[in-house]
Amino acid sequence: MNPNTLHTWATIAAVVITATAGDILIAGGMRKLGDLDNIRAKSGLLGAIKAVLSSGMFLAGITCMALSFFSLLFALSGADLSLIAPATASLTFITTAAAAKFFLKENVDTRRWIAALFVCAGVALLAK
Repeated sequence: MNPNTLHTWATIAAVVITATAGDILIAGGMRKLGDLDNIRAKSGLLGAIKAVLSSGMFLAGITCMALSFFSLLFALSGADLSLIAPATASLTFITTAAAAKFFLKENVDTRRWIAALFVCAGVALLAK
């Protein structure tokens, strides 16, 4: 495998993994907090902000999203946007659906899995 190709796919993987982890951690953290409208009604806006910012899962998710952003910058420094943008977006769609099913126990229906297969096919076409 060409070293540039290996670098490109390694950085795409870093973006996808960190973005997926960020999405799952933020969603899990917000679910643990509950309805922000209820928190705001009881504690006001500052209370709601404090509740969010004191959530370890939420902060871990924000950290993962920051790592994803910097991984994206690193990916773009060595590869074309026309490959990086669609590959990271589409692969993140797939991994987030799988992670949501397994970690958040979401019901990911057949239609979404079929869409994910089409996304994989599209990424494979981009890679050639």
